[in-house]
Amino acid sequence: MKGIREIRRRIKAVKNTAQITKAMQLVASSKMKRAQDAALAGRPYALLLSQILESALQQMHETTHAFFESRPVKKRGILVIGTDKGLCGALNGNTFRLINDFKKEEAAFICIGRKATQYIARTGRELLADFTVTDKVGYNEVRPIIEFLSQAYLDGKIDTIEVIYPNFINTLRQDPALAPLVPFQSFESELEKLNLRLGKRADEEIKDDREIVFEPSAHAIINALPPLFLRHQIYQMIMSAKASEHSARMVAMKNATDNAKQLVADLSLEYNKARQAAITQEILEIAAASSAN
Repeated sequence: MKGIREIRRRIKAVKNTAQITKAMQLVASSKMKRAQDAALAGRPYALLLSQILESALQQMHETTHAFFESRPVKKRGILVIGTDKGLCGALNGNTFRLINDFKKEEAAFICIGRKATQYIARTGRELLADFTVTDKVGYNEVRPIIEFLSQAYLDGKIDTIEVIYPNFINTLRQDPALAPLVPFQSFESELEKLNLRLGKRADEEIKDDREIVFEPSAHAIINALPPLFLRHQIYQMIMSAKASEHSARMVAMKNATDNAKQLVADLSLEYNKARQAAITQEILEIAAASSAN
């Protein structure tokens, strides 16, 4: 059995750790609420934007925008959204597993977050650029990322724009997702997914039979909407990833705090047993000495 002094020292260390994890849990909880509200608030706008673009495409029947042009895929462009810090459970590990589905030579990666950059470098994959985004997720932070992706696609450095990120479902569930964005095919599937997230029927007819007059012109509208849609989709995914990060960290720190409390209880029981055994031993020694006299 461990010495009493060693057990007492370990109890003190575990209690200090529990205080730290409790504080981190409270910080993550406050950040989580703001991030969740921001992520959920953007979904109705994404739904409306998808509906507008789908309606415009139905009216035009065809478009010449570069984001709609299919071409041979020689190099896939993958935006990976990770975290800058750890202590968020298996969030990064689950997300990065999707990267292993790609052969090293078939994809080039753009990373958000230090953990994602480290993983790409450690696995020897092609890294085009890496960015950092704060917890506030200001649009001025996201704009350079979107511009870099768009320019790389238009220059032919990559032939697709896809995003790997932890999709926020709720506080206890964050699913790793691979979302293909460019080239655009149809927005019906995106509308169905957004409808499901907002609790609406997935089998609603996605058609617009209204007569629409475009100002200044249908061509100008179609040329302006796809970049806008891409910007908002990537921005929304980054917001979802931030909500997932803070939710996962809050749950991880809560579990760590609970485990620390349980460990303190177990150590306290062990300490009491050791202390009782020491007292009993002293009593036996005194009794033996008295009998000898």
